[in-house]
Amino acid sequence: MKHLLKTLPLLVILFVVTSCSSVRVAVDYDKNANFSTYKTFAFFKTGIDKAEISDLDKRRILRAIEAEMLSKGFTKSDNPDLLVSLFTKSNQRVDVYNNAWGYGGWGWGGFYHPWGWGWNQPNVSTRTEGVLYIDLIDANKKELIWQGMGTGYLTQNMEKKDERIKEFVAEIMSKYPPGMTK
Repeated sequence: MKHLLKTLPLLVILFVVTSCSSVRVAVDYDKNANFSTYKTFAFFKTGIDKAEISDLDKRRILRAIEAEMLSKGFTKSDNPDLLVSLFTKSNQRVDVYNNAWGYGGWGWGGFYHPWGWGWNQPNVSTRTEGVLYIDLIDANKKELIWQGMGTGYLTQNMEKKDERIKEFVAEIMSKYPPGMTK
């Protein structure tokens, strides 16, 4: 019973974390833009070349964006209405957990080990949080009309990388055009 009471808070936290969407999305757009007039797209090579990620990841992202745009009824064109660009950022997140769960009240090691060589040793984990920006630019006016931003944790696992990138892009593009839902 004691063991269950110790692990119950950890299980609750794990359930809450895994039940939430793994990509947080925010969008901004020009309220004066008429999004129904945009039918064709192309990638904005100048902007994409500035993204500081590997060429392999760029291609993964571009393929995912292209698939989403085509599924929304857009056509890829040499004379596009929209230019698609992207930008990325990453941050290292460090989490420190104190796993004491109520043992003792004095010293670093709890009641039974008051001099610090006991149970209260913190656990430290690091994860990389990535941000993907997808910009849609009016090709004629050369003005940004829509920007989607997705934030979430990245994976180094090669088998899961394609899936994770597709998830990022799909979540971001689900907010385009403004006012539409999935």
